[in-house]
Amino acid sequence: MKINEVEQLVGVTKRNIRFYEKEGLLNPGRNADNGYRDYTDADAEVLRKIKLLRKLDVPLEEIRKMQQGVLTLEDGLRRHIIQLEREQANLSTIRALCQTLADTGQQLADLDGDRWLSEMERMEGEGTRFVNIHKKDTVTHYIPPVVCALLFVVLMGGVMALLVWAAVAFPTDAPPLPVVVVLTLIPAVFIIGVLLALIQRIKQIQGGEENAASKY
Repeated sequence: MKINEVEQLVGVTKRNIRFYEKEGLLNPGRNADNGYRDYTDADAEVLRKIKLLRKLDVPLEEIRKMQQGVLTLEDGLRRHIIQLEREQANLSTIRALCQTLADTGQQLADLDGDRWLSEMERMEGEGTRFVNIHKKDTVTHYIPPVVCALLFVVLMGGVMALLVWAAVAFPTDAPPLPVVVVLTLIPAVFIIGVLLALIQRIKQIQGGEENAASKY
């Protein structure tokens, strides 16, 4: 089967199929004639099991250990149950704090932020995990590489324009035409290289697993 057929058969996106391959959870063979991946019914069944466990929020590393025989299915799921119970207890603690804040009847303008942040720090010291706002509020990862690439392209484009202008404005002082062409092509090569690197970087950013709940 081709990847499109597996996607339709199992209901796992092509992006996730490739991601699981990269993570070593799926190892399809290659077609001897064209070198393309050739998925079998066994590969589809492996994907079904990965899909099942991921929908249960079992971490990839735990799935890998189950596949390798380091953990049995029972041991892996019991470990996951313990983790879920911890998360449930953590959510219950956060819910209780939200209820306490709501019961004060205060408006946002009157809320003593310092007092409650101190209380949250105390709770964190006891093991409660609140949302990592630095992670949640981080600007998308695409912006820095795109901005840097654009600045470089503009700079190299300016160098190319300057070389062409100098050759046209001062033809008698300009080097031979082949030299001008070579000098102009050098920045162009750099521009192409930067754009290719940007495309690769964007693919790396996009290379993670898609959200299981919304994509399956």
